[in-house]
Amino acid sequence: MGQETNETLESRPYNFYGVKIINKYLPIVLILTVISGSLFFPTNGETARARITNKTATPYRGAIVVRDDTGEAVFEKNSDISCYPASIVKLMMLLIIQEKIENGSLHLDDQVVCTAAAARMGGSQVYLKENEIFSIEDLLYSLIIQSANDSAVALAIHVAGSKDGFVEMMRKKARELGMKNTEFHSVHGLPPGRDQEPDISTPEDIAILSRELLKHPDILNYTSTQVRGFRNNTFEMRSHNPLLGSFDGCDGLKTGYFRAGGFSIAATADRDGLRLIAVVMGSKKKEDRNSSVRNILAQAFSSLPAPGPGKESAKTVRKKNRPPAVKSRVSAASPETIALPDNTQPTDNVEEDPAEENNDEGAGFWTILLYVILFLIQAGLFFWLGRKSKPDSSSGFPPTILSK
Repeated sequence: MGQETNETLESRPYNFYGVKIINKYLPIVLILTVISGSLFFPTNGETARARITNKTATPYRGAIVVRDDTGEAVFEKNSDISCYPASIVKLMMLLIIQEKIENGSLHLDDQVVCTAAAARMGGSQVYLKENEIFSIEDLLYSLIIQSANDSAVALAIHVAGSKDGFVEMMRKKARELGMKNTEFHSVHGLPPGRDQEPDISTPEDIAILSRELLKHPDILNYTSTQVRGFRNNTFEMRSHNPLLGSFDGCDGLKTGYFRAGGFSIAATADRDGLRLIAVVMGSKKKEDRNSSVRNILAQAFSSLPAPGPGKESAKTVRKKNRPPAVKSRVSAASPETIALPDNTQPTDNVEEDPAEENNDEGAGFWTILLYVILFLIQAGLFFWLGRKSKPDSSSGFPPTILSK
């Protein structure tokens, strides 16, 4: 139990000194890990989130149901309230690209080379790799079914040369459609990075976008697909739309979610030639969003007569020259017919950590893994130095590290 002798120290195996060095210099290893991680894996605008106002409510923040043929609002509640559309913004990308396909400036079989910027995207994705090549058609399916953020970036750069260039196209189209309360700042709908602004829209404006999109029936090929393979069927994509396959006549359109914006959906269904569009935005819970959109769509269908003979849905007829904006409310159903909770009051709290969750989470795991690897490498280096160095008889530590 007495003091260790020089002979005892020198008889110890060298890995003993490596362990003592790690214990003594653990704080230094941790500091070096953080510094090197910051240098080699800097936080960019896609992962460093800005603090933004929470825009959610129970059962939702705002909602609207409109007729596709006339734009008449069958039901609305807080339809002009500001919300975060999240991945629903990808409907605008789909609209712009579909219009270019129809005018011949783009083709479905055009090949898109994935850039490093696309490959770096986190959140919901199809894990594109730099220099991978896919057709526009394949990327559009992944954009809508998987809600792939990396596909959104790849398509934006291919079509406009840059993400900012495509965002400007989105803004121009929104102005043309009369989406007066919409501000696009991204091509994917993720929460904003530092010094960036969030995408903003309203249920009414998303209904306008949805009606315009339904002028192009081919888009239903993407929005109605529940499951599809990607990358030679090595990756299975599944739609996040809860109404597909479970709500009669539903064939679109798109969901969206991040924490500060809650759960949102733009849905459409056609029954006997009557097509309706329902938009529910800002639900705190996914279940509230899903039940609300089902209820308001079902009750709207039950309150409206089917169109007369000769009326056809967007599946077979491309409607042209329709009014671009949603009309002021003319309730075809009485408040008793569509009765929903009145506690849909918006909340305006600051979200402490507005990072995406669930289906839109991705980058965090890899960042943590990289830091763990860095720590192990540096800890191993100290351990190796301890084994290679001869112990100092007075201190018990290798003189190459502790010698004065």
